[in-house]
Amino acid sequence: MDDAVAPRRRFRVVRKLARHRSFSIGFVIMAAMLIIAIAAPYITGLDPTAMKIRMRFRPPQGSFWFGTDQFGRDLLTRVLYGARMSLWIALAVALLSGVVGALIGVLSAQFRRLDSLLMRIMDALMAAPAIMLAIGLGAALGPQTHSVIIALAVAYIPRTARIVRASALVTRELEFIEAARVAGISPLRIMLRHLLPNAMGPLLVQSTFVFAYAILAEAALSFLGVGPPPPAPSWGNIIAEGRDFSVEAWWIMVFPGAAISLAALGMNLVGDGLRDVLDPRLKVES
Repeated sequence: MDDAVAPRRRFRVVRKLARHRSFSIGFVIMAAMLIIAIAAPYITGLDPTAMKIRMRFRPPQGSFWFGTDQFGRDLLTRVLYGARMSLWIALAVALLSGVVGALIGVLSAQFRRLDSLLMRIMDALMAAPAIMLAIGLGAALGPQTHSVIIALAVAYIPRTARIVRASALVTRELEFIEAARVAGISPLRIMLRHLLPNAMGPLLVQSTFVFAYAILAEAALSFLGVGPPPPAPSWGNIIAEGRDFSVEAWWIMVFPGAAISLAALGMNLVGDGLRDVLDPRLKVES
C-alpha cells in the first residue's frame, strides 16, 4: 500500500511545485545560471586568467560586454567562470552542512544521553554570528577553496542540526515509532527508516537557504582576503580585486555583484517554494 501511495504523493508534490510561482521563477534562474556556468568555455572562448595590459580598464562596449579589469582580463569571461567556483562552493557547503547537521540532529533526537552534549556544542557554535565564525575559521585554515567550504559548513551546521532535531523529536513520539521499538527494531534502523526521511522536508528547505547564504558569505570572505585565492575567479574575489578601482572602473564590482544578488534571489525563491509545499504548517490543500 505504501509503495503505491508514495509515487502519487511525490507526483502531487512535483505538480504543486510546478504551479508555485516563486519556485518556478527561482528554478529557472538557477537552472540558467548552472547551464551558463557549465557552458562558460564555449560562450566566450577566452582564458579567464589571460592578461592583456593594453586592454586594461576598457568599459563595457563592443567585444567587451562587461568591460575589462586592471589586468586587461575580459570581465564577462571571469564572471562566467566565477559562477563555477561560487556555485560549487555553495553546493558543497549546503551538502556538507546538510549531511553533518542531519546526522547530529537525528542522533540527538534518538539518544537522549547524547542530546545534551551535542546541543551544547551546537549552542556554543551558534553563540557567534555565522559569518564571524566563518571568518575566524577561514583565517585559521588559510585562503583556500576547501578552507572556505569547511569554514562555512561549520558555521551553518548548528542551524541545520537544530531544525532536523526538532522534526525528528516530533516523529520520535508518534505511535508507529513506539510500535517499532516494541517490535525490536534497532535504533539505527529507526533513525534511517523513519526519523531521517520524515525530516527531509525541513532539511531540504534549510539546505536551499544555506546555499544562498554561502554565496553571499563566500563573497564576504573573499572581500576580506580569506576566500579562494586569485587568479582563479570567483564572484567574491572579482569584487575584492575591483574595490580599489570602484570609481574609475565601476563595472568590475557591479557585474559580479549583480550575479551574486541574482543567484541568492533565485535560491531563496526556490527555498520559499519548497517551504510552502513541504511544510505541513503552511501547506494549503488546493
